Amino acid sequence: TSKAFGDNKESDLCCFQELYSLRMQRSREKMEKLRVCVATCNRADYSKLAPIMFGIKAHSDEFELEVVVLGSHLIDDYGNTFRMIEQDDFGIDSKLHTIVRGEDEAAMVESVGLALVKLPDVLQRLRPDILIVHGDRFDALALATAAALMNIRILHLEGGEVSGTIDDSIRHAISKLAHYHACCTRMAEQHLIAMCEDHSRILLAGCPSYDKLLLTHHKDDYMDIIKSWLGDKVQDHDYIVALQHPVTTDIQHSIKIYGLMLDALLSFNKKTLILFPNIDAGSKEMVRVMRKKGIEQHPNFRAVKHIPFEQFIQLVCHAGCMIGNSSCGVREAGAFGTPVINLGTRQTGRETGENVLHVRDADTHNKIYHALELQFGKRYPCSKIYGDGSAVPRILKFLRSIDLDEPLQKTFCFPPVKESISQDIDHILETQSALAVDLGGTNLRVAIVCMRGKILKKYTENNPRTFEDRMELILKMCKDAVQDAVSINCRILGVGVSTGGRVNPQEGVVLHSTKLIQEWSCVNLRTPISDALHLPVWVDNDGNCAALAEKKFGHGKGVENFVTVITGTGIGGGIIHHHELIHGSTFCGAELGHIMVSLEGPECSCGSRGCIEAYASGMALQREAKMLHDEDLLKVEGMDMKICEPITAAHLISAARMGNSKAAAVLHKASTALGVGIVNILHIVNPSLVVLSGVLGSFYQEPVQQVLSQRALTSAQTIRVVTSHLEEPALLGAASMVLDYATRRTY
Repeated sequence: TSKAFGDNKESDLCCFQELYSLRMQRSREKMEKLRVCVATCNRADYSKLAPIMFGIKAHSDEFELEVVVLGSHLIDDYGNTFRMIEQDDFGIDSKLHTIVRGEDEAAMVESVGLALVKLPDVLQRLRPDILIVHGDRFDALALATAAALMNIRILHLEGGEVSGTIDDSIRHAISKLAHYHACCTRMAEQHLIAMCEDHSRILLAGCPSYDKLLLTHHKDDYMDIIKSWLGDKVQDHDYIVALQHPVTTDIQHSIKIYGLMLDALLSFNKKTLILFPNIDAGSKEMVRVMRKKGIEQHPNFRAVKHIPFEQFIQLVCHAGCMIGNSSCGVREAGAFGTPVINLGTRQTGRETGENVLHVRDADTHNKIYHALELQFGKRYPCSKIYGDGSAVPRILKFLRSIDLDEPLQKTFCFPPVKESISQDIDHILETQSALAVDLGGTNLRVAIVCMRGKILKKYTENNPRTFEDRMELILKMCKDAVQDAVSINCRILGVGVSTGGRVNPQEGVVLHSTKLIQEWSCVNLRTPISDALHLPVWVDNDGNCAALAEKKFGHGKGVENFVTVITGTGIGGGIIHHHELIHGSTFCGAELGHIMVSLEGPECSCGSRGCIEAYASGMALQREAKMLHDEDLLKVEGMDMKICEPITAAHLISAARMGNSKAAAVLHKASTALGVGIVNILHIVNPSLVVLSGVLGSFYQEPVQQVLSQRALTSAQTIRVVTSHLEEPALLGAASMVLDYATRRTY
């Protein structure tokens, strides 16, 4: 005889332990699954979501499906379409009555508010890992808003598309709230990227409804479906499907177009299956127009609130024409080659196949009637713009790849933007100016520079040899300039410092200096100057400053990619790429003077051999001039040289111009070395312009251009080499750092 539960404590304990273990195992299995909540608001979005729901259900070992139904699904006037979800054998976890009746703008807003009131309880109870939201309906906006605020990840279907109405604003708003995107077309993908969405979180899947319609539209029983809706006498391709929705941004005009469409259909005298409009503002008035014209009683018309998607596919596939402004006309109908007449602006921005004839300004009965004559009975090539039948497998694979441990907070991929300079009364009354400092090997210069690049006042002193004396002099000169700025009605916005050597502009620190400036390594320039003047301070290498000067005031203004090469005592420069200065990972980007053009060339100041600077700098030319002079090979007849005059690069150039072949050979080698170095630059960064700056720039311009035409790749031979017209590139570049950054203020 069997014993009652509790009679045997040992047996009961074993049973309890087994039951507990089984429940814990099931709980662990459930927790390991990805909980995916699919929220559907109406008959249209269910046709897109159902294939995904079937796919999730078929992989119940990986996913746990949760279903939330709201919106017009639960309204009798719109067919109580939640029943088709139940007929598809999906369990509905929650039904939310969220529609406030009225079918006007206020009712739509109130419906969103009601949904936002009800959704938190449901989402808190279900606690999904992912919420799948479709499209551009106001109900979907409420879903996305609630989920985003409750830190639930959102996968948005069909984002990035353009249709030309308020739907665009809602669709894009949902895209900005969503964490992941499954879009249908390449153009939609590009739109999402342009909207700064993370490319790695965008899946080009295709439309899920195509997975179903491409499999089922060739069913043999299509004539039975046609006859069940339109009667026994209707033939294949000899009827019209009509579906027109209100345009909420211009309700009265959309009601007028609806009336004109009905008049044209009455005149065209073909069997017509007409579906009721959706629940948007204006739909009630459209139904009144339909009833006023007696459409529901007319023998040529069958007016219905809802048709199951599988049957609707067959009806659209075999129709002689589809008319209205439903997205189905520009999307699904293209897969069958069914002729479509798209009325008004509701789908203006959609990608369409050649089967769609647009009547955007549908202001007369005759226009619509003529469109019916052109389209009815035609067949077009099938279009697969919106899908190839494999969207669901792609979406399931995408869901599997989602890492729930990665940060929930979205990141946006913003493109570079040009900053605008705004004004207040102080800017108008005073001249916006920068304090520019140039630390050279010989001189220390400070200047007040206005927004247009004009040097209003300049101060010059010999550069002290020691760090302490140099810093003391810099601060004194800057303070004097700030005081003088008041008297000439200038507002100093900040201080820009140009210095030789390698600079960390982020910290305002000189890392390593050139041999020309002693005691100038590991020097923090920003802090002492900023503390003394109470102004923001920017610091950069003199070559980079020369490039910035050209970008703001010179040949580089408005040029996206260019290179500036300084040809003076040394060789330096800066590279502008995509309107931004290149510094490099360790701040030695654009050290152009130390590009090697020979393995066994003369020794360079950097310690290496064969650098451009060792051939083409002022110091290198001075060295060669002295060697020729020592051998009495420099001076030629007619050349004016004083006995005690120090030999410089200028003497070498003068001798070459007066026919000295030795001097000419030295300059030819220097020009070739510089030209070859610039060819290397062109082949690496491919700028559209080369600007030669410095005292030797005008001399080198023509020979460097010749080297480019002879030695550069064909595509780079035509890149222009120009000479800078800026007299003070280092000061102007230092000022441009201030003027470009300190004026980025909004009021």
